[in-house]
Amino acid sequence: MTEEVEEQPKFAPGETIHDVATVNGMYQNWFLDYASYVILERAVPAIEDGLKPVQRRILHAMKEMDDGRFNKVANVIGQTMQYHPHGDASIGDAMVNLGQKDLLIETQGNWGDIRTGDGAAAPRYIEARLSKFALDVVFNPDITEWQMSYDGRKREPTTLPVKFPLLLAQGVEGIAVGLSTKIMPHNFRELCKASIDVLRGRDIQLFPDFPTGGLCDVTNYNGGLRGAKIRLRATIEKADKTMLVIRDIPYGTTTTALMESIVKASEANKIKIRKVVDNTAAAVEIQVHLPTGVSPDLTMDALYAFTDCEISISPNTCVIIEDKPRFVGVEDMLRLSTQKTLRLLERELEIRQEELEEKWHSASLEKIFIENRIYRKIEECETWEDILQTIDAGLRKFVRIDGEKQKANDTRIVLRRALTEDDLTRLTEIRIKRISKFDGFKADEYIQRLEGELAEVADHLANLTRYAINYFEGLLKKYGQNRERKTQLRTFDVVTAQKVAVANQKLYVNYADGFVGYGLKKDEKAVEVTSCSDLDDIIAIRRDGSFTVSRIAEKTFVGKDILYAGVYNKNDDRLVYNMVYLDGASGIAFAKRFLVSGITRDKVYDLTKGTKGTKTLYLTANPNSESEVVSIQLGDKAQARVKQFDFDFAELAIKGKGSMGNIVTKQPIKKIVQKSRGDSTLGGRETFFDAVVGRLNTAGHGRYLGAFDTEDSLLVVYKDGSYEMKSADPAHHFDVPNIVLLRKFEPDTVLSAVYVEGDTKIHYVKRFKIETSTLEKRFIFISETKGSKMLAATAYPEPVAEIKFQRDKKADKEAEKLLLHEFIDVKGWKAMGNKLNYYKIHSVTLITDEGPDPQRREAPKKRGPRPDTDAAGATNDHKGPLPELTGPVDISADEIAQAQAILKTPKSQLKLF
Repeated sequence: MTEEVEEQPKFAPGETIHDVATVNGMYQNWFLDYASYVILERAVPAIEDGLKPVQRRILHAMKEMDDGRFNKVANVIGQTMQYHPHGDASIGDAMVNLGQKDLLIETQGNWGDIRTGDGAAAPRYIEARLSKFALDVVFNPDITEWQMSYDGRKREPTTLPVKFPLLLAQGVEGIAVGLSTKIMPHNFRELCKASIDVLRGRDIQLFPDFPTGGLCDVTNYNGGLRGAKIRLRATIEKADKTMLVIRDIPYGTTTTALMESIVKASEANKIKIRKVVDNTAAAVEIQVHLPTGVSPDLTMDALYAFTDCEISISPNTCVIIEDKPRFVGVEDMLRLSTQKTLRLLERELEIRQEELEEKWHSASLEKIFIENRIYRKIEECETWEDILQTIDAGLRKFVRIDGEKQKANDTRIVLRRALTEDDLTRLTEIRIKRISKFDGFKADEYIQRLEGELAEVADHLANLTRYAINYFEGLLKKYGQNRERKTQLRTFDVVTAQKVAVANQKLYVNYADGFVGYGLKKDEKAVEVTSCSDLDDIIAIRRDGSFTVSRIAEKTFVGKDILYAGVYNKNDDRLVYNMVYLDGASGIAFAKRFLVSGITRDKVYDLTKGTKGTKTLYLTANPNSESEVVSIQLGDKAQARVKQFDFDFAELAIKGKGSMGNIVTKQPIKKIVQKSRGDSTLGGRETFFDAVVGRLNTAGHGRYLGAFDTEDSLLVVYKDGSYEMKSADPAHHFDVPNIVLLRKFEPDTVLSAVYVEGDTKIHYVKRFKIETSTLEKRFIFISETKGSKMLAATAYPEPVAEIKFQRDKKADKEAEKLLLHEFIDVKGWKAMGNKLNYYKIHSVTLITDEGPDPQRREAPKKRGPRPDTDAAGATNDHKGPLPELTGPVDISADEIAQAQAILKTPKSQLKLF
């Protein structure tokens, strides 16, 4: 057996042999050191000031250069390189990022645009200086901890004494070795208010606010911890039937990238558009032009499903705490920041107190020294020690050190600390000119002012929480202007790709050979059945009563002798199949009505008993559960006396696909022919309106509107004084903030409205019935003159309005109730109405009557009780005045409470619309 000998390294003649380090050891030592360095010194911010090292060094360099004027960014980069051991490019990129956040740095020149993705100009062309906010909040050299720079030549701050939750305001993103952080930006005003709530011991909840605006679903935000997720959407408006306008873009994307994603989706036939135009200037405006006949609502959903109009972000709040990366929720992060601000404010007050006490001490000694002419006693002193002793002895006659034992009738000034040699030396440096002009009265005023400031500082220290609250309120007042929330908080419905996919293909079926697909156009036996998308599933039912559901493809074999093929939607509970089949074993004909649900793709299911010889005699698919009457003709060998009779499918209950069915006849059947098509046996669709997402649904979310048949429609009244009839299509988007009333249309509905005419400023009341029947067209029912404004509108049959008016400027306001149904009769929708002859009307408020609304609907009991409140008092149960027309008054308090529960946020922070 040969012994293995470890091969020794070979060296050239005369070469010195050094210790050999293994790769394993190098990995353990060097790589871990490198990873720690990247985490602590480059990628992850510190909890103390919320800054990465490069950001901290930039701000420190700018503070050193600060003289109130703008500096070239190239000069700032050069100054920062004294502290930052990396290249100028990394410093420049970090500085541009800080400048675009518009908080710490005032910018001048072309700093790029985060909305369009345009980069900043070269550093030699742009300028910057610290903002007033940064100078007030970020710097204080007296309480800053310092360390030596990387080359040991200069001092740099370990962390800056930031007295504000800067990290949450700016947000940050960083990738380290095996670790990353992504903290969302939050609203400046909300952070100040939340810090005040922390100081007052209240619960807080924070949600992101992005500089690009848009819509945000924070249902799964979870404080930004690992595993959290937020969904962002662009704000899309319907300009008209052929154009959508994108007003805001999701954070993290750009207008260029957004347009490219739209074009890419169009080229892939996922959406149908004519062209996309970018008109972005001061505000984002991307126009999406649609072909004629394409639904803007479906296109809007498709934009959310297939383009960057909707994106998701997974936050990961990781920060450095005590030189270690920690995962902390945003609420806890704010609490830590607020407590640190409290300690910094306390330290600043203590330093200020020390400074004031030192000034008071010096001013008191100077006053005693001059008023008691102690300076004259040192004229005969020959040595420096004699001078100091003489001054010390002279002062002690007039002062007493705090803490010394007080004698009776001792009226000497009490000093807060003992005399030092520096105090005595400072007195010898007073010039004769200053002594000669000394004013005792002014000196007393100065000392009293110092004592007042000392008392104020002492009060702040004793009531530190109150002082910190005032500090944050001061920040809010001084710097919170024009920093309102830009991102609207919403709860989104899930837009599935299958639901909004464009029907960009044609489904062909070869019935005899058993093939389906969109690539059978050249097959002579194939026929076109319907339009479909390349994301659809296809159901194929064969003559033997079996069926399968398969993903659509160019060509798929599903079994010979196909009887029916079409697009399958697993969520469609209205598509009902009517079927008659002959059982092969018994020879009995069965009829059944069934739904197809709960299937597995490519699995073969049987709609019959599955016996040999079974065949389907009659089969129809009915999109809205329509029944039908068929005429059944028996065969010549049938023993029945009546050879032909009618069969009504409406008599059958709708069951599952596995049901056997009811016996039609035991005689042989020759032919089955449809005689008539009936109505839907399931009735109208029970439709609900979810005010949170602004959509209709049949799942029971929101306010119940009623059961809608095919011919039924919705009545929508808008704040601008117009109404519109719309189909009850769940694909519709409703602009909730601008809607006054939304309900099922009934022919006898009477609308009552109060409005102001724009030219004359006269108030009018009108009542009218809906006389138009055109769908998807808005009709203005108030005056179209400029300045006309609708004040209130309701569909309540006997509405009451409270009018607040004033007879003259000196008179008090009066209120009077007006029965609108008695004030004016029902007239045409184009009529002006009757004038309200009051002196000066201040407000018009609708009040519900105690009588029931005949148009009120209750949700079916099987769905349980639901909030049911219609717009402007139309179906309102609560008594008392309704809100004036300053918002979507058709949204009930219950619906707002539901939205609050979904968002898990207090009402003060809720901005749904």
